[in-house]
Amino acid sequence: MTKNSINIVVAGATGFVGLDLVYLLSKHSNVKITSLCAQKNIGKKIQSFDVRIKKKLPKISKIEKVNWSTVDLLFLSLPNGEAQGLIRKLYHKYPNLKFIDLSADFRLENGTIYKKHYLKNHKAKKLINRSLYSITELNKKKIRNFRIISNPGCYPTSIQIPLIPLFEKKLIDIKDITIDSKSGYSGAGKNYKSKFKIKNFYSSTYAYAVKNHRHTAEIDQQFRKLSNNILFSFNPHLLPTFRGILSSIYVYKKKNVTIKKINNSLKKYYQKDVFIKICKPNTQIGTGDVIDTNDCKISVCQTRIKNKIVIFSAIDNLVKGAAGQAIQNMNIMYKFKETAGLK
Repeated sequence: MTKNSINIVVAGATGFVGLDLVYLLSKHSNVKITSLCAQKNIGKKIQSFDVRIKKKLPKISKIEKVNWSTVDLLFLSLPNGEAQGLIRKLYHKYPNLKFIDLSADFRLENGTIYKKHYLKNHKAKKLINRSLYSITELNKKKIRNFRIISNPGCYPTSIQIPLIPLFEKKLIDIKDITIDSKSGYSGAGKNYKSKFKIKNFYSSTYAYAVKNHRHTAEIDQQFRKLSNNILFSFNPHLLPTFRGILSSIYVYKKKNVTIKKINNSLKKYYQKDVFIKICKPNTQIGTGDVIDTNDCKISVCQTRIKNKIVIFSAIDNLVKGAAGQAIQNMNIMYKFKETAGLK
């Protein structure tokens, strides 16, 4: 039975992602925000952190104060390692409660691999196989079967949306892929300055984690579901801009496959997906095209090398890369209009 309205709680409401989440949810006609939780600033209004939020909402409170028996859905926008413990405490006690986790806690299907990349023991290993890693457009038929939805990372979202259809249709060489991604600094969270000791932070571009970025593990995991032979390098960069991701993905076309065929295949694959925008071949795009939207804009371009193309994929890392996609997953979960709160 479809609910017309649900009660939701946002944990981690005052972070960059949390604030975008609250802002978007405050405009959603099918949700009632019953608690906004954080570890600090208890008793403050959410408007003191984000002036975009106009709706009267509960003041910041501790998560221990929540009456879970009245809550339908918990959004978790917490540091890696914190959501798993909270979900473990609540999952069996409140069987009607659902979860959408925006951290990495349920993205990796193997607890050992999680520990390798996040340097922490997983506290809820038995719940991993009860969760779904969900880029919405690739999982619409599965989302309603799970109580725990794991929201993908921002980089992997920008990368998988253009590549998965091309792998499935066998249109590109899978053994020589170079992914060059550039992100605004909001992707690192509010403590970004402590994470990156960069000179001239706001006027420089910075390459980092070239060999072992954490998101590589989830990209590997999802690609291996299609083939064990996919080989790619992933090079992330930090830009002196607040939000937005542009991924430049260099691949070789299969013989006799035209750039038009690749473009048309992407258009056909996503023809029913309102947030995926496939441009005409050789269109110049950038993050400015998608800021403050839940769109993923894709442009397939020819390079000067005959069979080599570059696929540009642009998203807002805080929206389609995080809060917007989480709401999109919620909309599918509860049979709301997919664009509710996002258009």
